[in-house]
Amino acid sequence: MAARCDADGVSVKLADGREVQAPLWWYPFLLRAEPTARAEIELQFDGLWWPTLDEGISIKSMLLGWRAPGAVPPSVAAE
Repeated sequence: MAARCDADGVSVKLADGREVQAPLWWYPFLLRAEPTARAEIELQFDGLWWPTLDEGISIKSMLLGWRAPGAVPPSVAAE
């Protein structure tokens, strides 16, 4: 398993070869974070953890399309 997080989103390559992606705006704590903090990701059994931010997300939530509470698409936030 491998993960990366950049200015556009979060991406995880699973052990079976599938890649799961989610836009960054789904996770406001990541959207507000500095790029260096976003890049520091720890892989866990069932998710991803950002130790500097003391926050994480589950792979299940990414697979099911669950956004964090309060997550607003950029087009709506601009209105």
